[in-house]
Amino acid sequence: MSFGPANRNSAPRCSSLPVTCQAAGKLPVLMDPYGGPAGRRVLAALDGYVSSQWWANQGYAVVIADGRGTPGRDPAWDHSIHLDKGDAALADQIVALHAAAEAFPDLDLRRVGIRGWSYGGYLSALAVLRRPDVFHVAVAGAPVTDVYLYDTHYQERFLGHPAEHADVYDRGSLIADAPNLSRPLMLIHGLADDNVLPAHTLRLSAALVAAGRPHTVLPLPAASHMPTDTNVVANLFALQAEFLARALCPPGG
Repeated sequence: MSFGPANRNSAPRCSSLPVTCQAAGKLPVLMDPYGGPAGRRVLAALDGYVSSQWWANQGYAVVIADGRGTPGRDPAWDHSIHLDKGDAALADQIVALHAAAEAFPDLDLRRVGIRGWSYGGYLSALAVLRRPDVFHVAVAGAPVTDVYLYDTHYQERFLGHPAEHADVYDRGSLIADAPNLSRPLMLIHGLADDNVLPAHTLRLSAALVAAGRPHTVLPLPAASHMPTDTNVVANLFALQAEFLARALCPPGG
């Protein structure tokens, strides 16, 4: 099977991966956001949804939503995340989830997962740490877990200077939330990532261990911020699918 940024028109194929969620009844939901101010997911582009279609083929109702702060709307939308980049994005994903469920009653809100990469990874970890009542499992790829450690100019653009807004930085970081984890969480990080340094995942994992909270860490030894090896990317899909299915699609469930 092959899939990756260099082959966006192909989706991963694996004959050994069962479609475990295609059972009678309501569908489990998979939120598939980016959610950050650097990019949009809701686009009039057929090749923008290849990977999300693969997840739909596994039996999930896939929901993609661009919340406050995502680009391409208007200045008020952009400025709405000033000093509140994480909570606003999470709240908007929940609004989108509930709106989708209202429009499509076949969505099962008792089985909701979320997955994402980079800002989407941060948003996914944030979701299960702070809203486990809504989100039941998360896969967080290359997440920023401590906003103090991320690119200075990027964070200060939205959160202000840390010396002046320490409370904003503390609220936006995930380390202190580690004792609250009550849902399955998979952390994935390239050990050669020079954008979101591996220290982010290691710090959160260390805090989770210190709090006695079980979780899964999947290191990618040769990968940078975005894995480009097609075999690695395809296998990552399979590993994520197995992890999500254990939480959302139990045998006979």
